[in-house]
Amino acid sequence: RELFVSTIKSLAAAIDTKDPYTHGHSERVASIAAIIARELDLPPQEVERVYIAALLHDVGKIGIDDHLLKKGTGITEEEYNNIIKQHPILGASIMAPIKQLQKTIPGAKYHHERYDGKGYPEGLAGKDIPLVARIIALADTYDAMTSERPYQKAMNQLSVIGKIKEWSGSRFDPDIVTAFISAIEKERRSNA
Repeated sequence: RELFVSTIKSLAAAIDTKDPYTHGHSERVASIAAIIARELDLPPQEVERVYIAALLHDVGKIGIDDHLLKKGTGITEEEYNNIIKQHPILGASIMAPIKQLQKTIPGAKYHHERYDGKGYPEGLAGKDIPLVARIIALADTYDAMTSERPYQKAMNQLSVIGKIKEWSGSRFDPDIVTAFISAIEKERRSNA
């Protein structure tokens, strides 16, 4: 089991090297997702599944040309819609042959779905989006917003939390937002 998780971590690190702005992104998203999963009182085996799915959420970026990933704001709408938005489907197809990853595929495939149905690749809404993907969606957004990117400056934690609260019920499952905020507040209290 330990070898399996180490292999997945190495793969996630390899994914992150394709884009200098996402160095460490997969590991951070996985850690945040696991914190949310624990806050939701998921069993330890499910928390680990969420963690592994989050490590691999961007595995589909392996199939996207490096120059597109590094373009940032220079990406055209056509490139975004026809190439970048395909990475969840590519990720699912990369993971599909691996028996041990079957239960983590929904995390990679659906992490860009939105609670209001305006996401991709399938436009799923609400509880039709697998729980693992709803968790990863929030963790992914939090890390992206608190990290420096070519198209945006890193935001401070309080500003990002405010945005996440604002997007509760539209981009994010309100239950996931509540669990995330609760976990953040517990962390603040323990560090005080």
